[in-house]
Amino acid sequence: MSAGKSVRLFLADGTPGGLLTAEIMNWTGHVVAAPRSDLAALLKRPEATRTGIYILLGDDPDSLGGQLAYIGEGDDVSKRLYQYARSEDQNGKDFWDRAIVLTSKDANLTKAHARYLESRFITLALRASRARLTNGTTPPPIVLPEADVSDMEYFIEQAKIVLPVLGVNLFRSPRTTLVGSRSETVESATDSPLFEMTLKKSGITATAQEVDGEFTVLEGSSARLKWTGGEGHSYTSLRTKLEQDGTLVPTSDGSAMRFTRDHVFASPSAAATIVAGRSANGRAEWLVQNTRRTYGQWETEGVEEAMKQEVSDE
Repeated sequence: MSAGKSVRLFLADGTPGGLLTAEIMNWTGHVVAAPRSDLAALLKRPEATRTGIYILLGDDPDSLGGQLAYIGEGDDVSKRLYQYARSEDQNGKDFWDRAIVLTSKDANLTKAHARYLESRFITLALRASRARLTNGTTPPPIVLPEADVSDMEYFIEQAKIVLPVLGVNLFRSPRTTLVGSRSETVESATDSPLFEMTLKKSGITATAQEVDGEFTVLEGSSARLKWTGGEGHSYTSLRTKLEQDGTLVPTSDGSAMRFTRDHVFASPSAAATIVAGRSANGRAEWLVQNTRRTYGQWETEGVEEAMKQEVSDE
């Protein structure tokens, strides 16, 4: 069984869409998130004047459901946020509508720590491909003592836990995490078995896995070469987007499309539809690899047994 985590959220104005703070028990890190309309309240908070990392988030007008992001660091984060609240003709940034600030409750983050975290977070965001970064460059990681590197990597691990709770999935990479300069495959207790979908007549095979509650088609999977689901289909735009951003590219022989990277879908059916190039029921099309068990059957395993146990306990 995986170890649980206690995340404490505080809604500063009592509303879920306003300014809020987040902490993890026994972690010195502290997160504050606020919509742009609450920027004044955020700038007044003591956390905003500390050394730390800030993330600006907004919708990407050039991508279906996509997101734009900017990651930065500062000795006094509030000054950076104030600068970027200006219009672009005044060297500000117009795209963002939400700001996230990561600092330390014990105020022990130094400028060197912040620069290290900035570089690592940018690298993780690029690898996860959840948003289009507006950062012009990716600064190389600053050299820190070994003990400091360990502390900063722990800071990153905890941030990657608490941020998705706030709906910030910028750094969520389904299968791989970077530790220093090493790349490691990480499988948690929440990982599903591998699922496979085949279109035998077209010679297409795709693999997928549900990791941390997200259904992800894995790099190297193939998909139908052309969309055959009709122009008015709800997934036509998504298929076009995946081709335009390079997630789907033609195979070397031109017989199919190939996933160039892992891609998270909203549901197994969305994934199956993109692979098949037409409407498809993902709960029936995806099979546990090397079995005839469907995703739907796997998903409900243990439900009847749990209900029988509940009845017997009564």
